[in-house]
Amino acid sequence: MKLLILSADNSKEMENIAEELSQKKFKLVEQDSDFILMRKRRYGNPLIHVVCLILALSTISLLIFINVGYFMYSYLWASPHVLITTEKVSDEGTPLEFNSMDEVLSKANAIL
Repeated sequence: MKLLILSADNSKEMENIAEELSQKKFKLVEQDSDFILMRKRRYGNPLIHVVCLILALSTISLLIFINVGYFMYSYLWASPHVLITTEKVSDEGTPLEFNSMDEVLSKANAIL
C-alpha cells in the first residue's frame, strides 16, 4: 500500500497526531526527531474468511490455501503505513504530497 503522509508543524503536533492514531489502533514502528512512522495491521474481511473456511471444510480443501493467501496479503501488503513528519520536501528536493486525517482513517478502515 502507498505510504500515507501527514504534515505537522512541530514535534508537539506530531505527538498529538500519533496519539490520535494510536487510539485508532495504529502501532508505532519507528520514531525520530523529524518523523513518526505508524502502521495499522489488517487481517482481511472476516466474512470472506468464514465463507472460505466453510467451503474448504465442506467441499474444496484448496480454498484453505486461498484463505491463507488472502490473510497474508491483507496482513503484509494491504496494511496502511502513516508517516507523520515536519519535513516539507523529500530527500530529492521535491515537495511532499500530504494526506488528510480523514483520508488516512478511511483507508485504514477499508474492508478490502
